Amino acid sequence: MKKFVNDPKAFVPDMLRGIALANPDTLTYLPEFNLIMRSDSPSQNKVSVIQGSGSGHEPAHVMAVGKGMLDGACPGDVFAAPPTDYIVEATRRLASDKGVLLLVNNYTGDKMAFEMAAEFATAEGIHVRTLFINDDIAVEDSLYTIGRRGVAGNFFVMKAVGAAAEAGADLDEVERIGKKVNAATRTMGVALSACTPPAKGTPLFEIAEDEMEVGIGIHGEPGRRREKIKPAAEIVEEVVEALISDLPYEDGDDVALMVNGLGGTPISELYILFGNAHERLAKHGIKVTSSYVGEYCTALDMVGMSITLVKLDSEIESLLAAPAQIAARVF
Repeated sequence: MKKFVNDPKAFVPDMLRGIALANPDTLTYLPEFNLIMRSDSPSQNKVSVIQGSGSGHEPAHVMAVGKGMLDGACPGDVFAAPPTDYIVEATRRLASDKGVLLLVNNYTGDKMAFEMAAEFATAEGIHVRTLFINDDIAVEDSLYTIGRRGVAGNFFVMKAVGAAAEAGADLDEVERIGKKVNAATRTMGVALSACTPPAKGTPLFEIAEDEMEVGIGIHGEPGRRREKIKPAAEIVEEVVEALISDLPYEDGDDVALMVNGLGGTPISELYILFGNAHERLAKHGIKVTSSYVGEYCTALDMVGMSITLVKLDSEIESLLAAPAQIAARVF
C-alpha cells in the first residue's frame, strides 16, 4: 500500500485538522469530538442540521459543512459509526431554539448511535429529530444495514434540508422536506476494485482483474452479484433500468442525475458514464434538468461509480438550486 499518511491510527484527525486549517474563517474544529462545525453556528433563527457516519466517504460529510448545507458533522473512524458521545456533544453545541435535525445513513451502527444520542439530547431538553437516508436500491439488507443503505443520494437530502433550514423553515418543515427528497431518490453502484483502509494496509476484498461487483456498497459490502466487466454503456443500461423501475419513473419526468466517483475513478470516465446515462434516460422520455458529475460520497480509493436519480418537482428543484458555501467546492 502506498498512501500519504502519517500514523494510520491518526488518519481521521489529521484529515479533519487539514479541513479546518483550509477553512479558518468558516469552520471550527473540536478534535476531542471529531466535530467540524460552522463557525457562525448555532443560530437561534434556524434549525441546525447535523450528519455523521464513518470517515472514508469524503467529501461527505465533513466537507459539506457550511452555509446552505450542514451545520456540523462528527464522523467516526474509517467505515465506523461515530461514538454516541460525539453525536451528543455535537447536538449540544449546535442546539438552537428551532431544533436540531440529525441525518443518518441507514446502517446498523449509525442508527444505534444516533438514536441513543437523540434520546440523551431529548432528555436534556433539546428539540431533536432523526431522519434516516436509504437511497441504495441494490439490496434490501446487507452485512452493515437494516434495510436499504444510505449512499451518495444523501447529498440531495443534505442540500435540500440545508436550504430549507437556511431559509428559516421550522423543524417540522425541514423534516418533511428531508423525507420527501429521500423518498424521491434512488442510487446504485458498481465497483471494479476494492478499497484499502489505511489501518488495514491491504484491499478490503478480492476481485479479479476482469470482474466487477454490481450493487457494491460504500464500505465494500457485496452487491447483487459479481460478473465479468462489460462496456460502460452496458453497465449504465443495467443500473439506469434498475433505478427507473424502482420508483418508478414515467415519460415526461424531470430528474437530477448524479454520477458519483467512489474515489479511484478518473473524472473522464465519470463523464463517459454520465453521457451514457443521459442518453438512456432520454430513450424513456426522462429529462435531465440538474446534472452532477464528480466525487460526492466515496469509498476511500475504490475504483467504481454510483448513479443517483432524483425525481424532481418545483419544490425540490428550487431547494437544490439554492446557494451553498462549503469546503467541498464541487458542491
